[in-house]
Amino acid sequence: MDVDILSLFPSYFRGPFDVSMLMRARENGLLNIRHVDIRDFAENRRRVDDRPFGGGPGMVLCPEPVAKAIQSVRRHGSRVIYLSPQGSLLTAKKCQELAKEEHLVLLCGHYEGIDERVLAKYVDEEISIGDYVLTSGCAAAIVLVDAVSRFIPGVIGHPDAAFEDSFQEGIFDGPHYTRPEVFEGMEVPAVLREGHHAEIRKFRKQKAIEKTCRVRPDLVQGKEYVSCD
Repeated sequence: MDVDILSLFPSYFRGPFDVSMLMRARENGLLNIRHVDIRDFAENRRRVDDRPFGGGPGMVLCPEPVAKAIQSVRRHGSRVIYLSPQGSLLTAKKCQELAKEEHLVLLCGHYEGIDERVLAKYVDEEISIGDYVLTSGCAAAIVLVDAVSRFIPGVIGHPDAAFEDSFQEGIFDGPHYTRPEVFEGMEVPAVLREGHHAEIRKFRKQKAIEKTCRVRPDLVQGKEYVSCD
């Protein structure tokens, strides 16, 4: 997958993509990440934003440099995504869908936002990573790339691991334990040590449902296959 990240601060991304699984994915040619500085497309690099029409606090990114930045990387089959708190929520299902794309163009918001005309003409969808506001869309772009990459074949070690994590069945993942069997007086549940795989799956599923009901009951509300009683 090719990913172009458009922002005002390409240096912000130093580090997150250079370690662990994402680094290996890049080295193995599974993920190609490029950074585009929106300022490079402005006539005056110091003037990429301006006051909003109608008044209000803050500044708005001007349409021309943003549009030119998108045009510089967009090609046939590209999907242009604006990272915005006003977008649809990033979910495991959406990540799985995006992992099938050949080219993602991630547009990071800055200041009060981006001129609406650019969004209307050049952006395919807006995505939010949660109901809160960040200082820019850069952190959201990192989250999206990390979450989506897990569904790209070959990025993580076990091919089924991404499909057994939290949210894949609409609930949390089950609890995990490793050695030692006893830690500070707490034992690993006996069912996990007995080797009965059907019982282990049943135990993990039940514990996952219990925690989901306790922490995020909204995830299972109205679902017939889950009972929080």
